[in-house]
Amino acid sequence: MSVSSLKTATQLVAEAKQHIENLSPEQFDAEIARGGVVVVDIREPDERSQTGTISGAVHAPRGMLEFYADPTSPYHRQEFAPSQRTLLYCASGGRSALAVAALQQLGYSSVAHLDGGLKAWSASGREVSRA
Repeated sequence: MSVSSLKTATQLVAEAKQHIENLSPEQFDAEIARGGVVVVDIREPDERSQTGTISGAVHAPRGMLEFYADPTSPYHRQEFAPSQRTLLYCASGGRSALAVAALQQLGYSSVAHLDGGLKAWSASGREVSRA
């Protein structure tokens, strides 16, 4: 593979966002309010303790997400189901965009992310829970 064919992380995120559902804080909040969704915080534990979380979010660090989400994995968590509406977020939306694309490859048909992440959520005046 030549150096000119390599992509940057920014390019990977931009490409992912073209093929996934990107929700504004308002849309994300409205889906939570309607119910029937699993909200997943894919940030690292130290990020969660420093900046808080969206109330009710399941914690699944990005490095374990596919293992938790795969029903055939020994690490599978019951909160995850390919047919369940699943909403992901991270700090600013890059990791969650890539994570949505990964879950789609695992067969998740109704998955989206918070575009702009927790930073956009907080900037829009929405509540962040502190542990």
